Amino acid sequence: MANQTAFLFPGQGSQFEGMGRALAEAFPAARRVFEEADDALSFPLTRLCFEGPDDQLRLTENTQPALLTVSTAACAVLREQGFAPDFVAGHSLGEYSALVAAGSLRFADAVRLVRQRGRYMQAAVPAGVGAMAAILKLPEGKLDDVLAQAAQGEVVSAANLNSPDQIVIAGHAAAVGRAAELAKAAGARRAVLLPVSAPFHCALMKPAQQRLRADLDAAEFRDLSCPLINNWQAAMIRTGAEAREGLYQQVPNPVRWTESVRALAAAGAARFIEVGAGAVLTGLLRNIDPALTGAKFGEPADLEKLPR
Repeated sequence: MANQTAFLFPGQGSQFEGMGRALAEAFPAARRVFEEADDALSFPLTRLCFEGPDDQLRLTENTQPALLTVSTAACAVLREQGFAPDFVAGHSLGEYSALVAAGSLRFADAVRLVRQRGRYMQAAVPAGVGAMAAILKLPEGKLDDVLAQAAQGEVVSAANLNSPDQIVIAGHAAAVGRAAELAKAAGARRAVLLPVSAPFHCALMKPAQQRLRADLDAAEFRDLSCPLINNWQAAMIRTGAEAREGLYQQVPNPVRWTESVRALAAAGAARFIEVGAGAVLTGLLRNIDPALTGAKFGEPADLEKLPR
């Protein structure tokens, strides 16, 4: 069936001070999600989202539950307003939000899981050892050579395959720096180091992956109410077992976002709603396929602009 709707859920980097506040003030359904998050974590996450401070919000262990909460609150409002997804997908951390939306994970379980995920990721690599960089408009076919030359015995690999024009790399700081310079020499328009606290989605995250296993195994995953395209395979999944495995495998593996969006379009998704903070995924959508219609929902004013 054509003309179906996909809900897309953003990941780390979309956070900002004040996110979710207007939603919670305007809609009791959103407010209830924030209250549930505070209860689940025994921590005033709501205040952190609404008031900051920014340096606390940027800590990975806080960023992850904060973004999940804003997305889940926005999703609750959408459902109340008569919007429902035929498919879901989430960028990295966003896959947890997508699984909550699809009824596979309870929100309280998800918010505790991502708090731990953030802690494990932060602890996996000492500060300053790892880095990430965005490479813009690298000519096709050049990436593998750049990474191979830059490695010199260290880790550097593709972390986010975001769009045809944007690839994020991660690994040891020196290797990422070398790769950024080599990418520019190979014709990339820009290579920019990202202000992140750890090198996500690369082999340096293996310790975090191993620690997360027990938490994932302890959580209940139900079969999904609508299909999800996962990060590590860009494959359509429907079962709780596949959902759990996907969250385990995504930690050290790249986010295959371009392929995921194309898979959604091939399955019949024509309308895309980015659910939560910011508009990063809506921007990427246009770059992946200008024919796809994207809109965001994270503020009350966004409601009237959504495609019905």
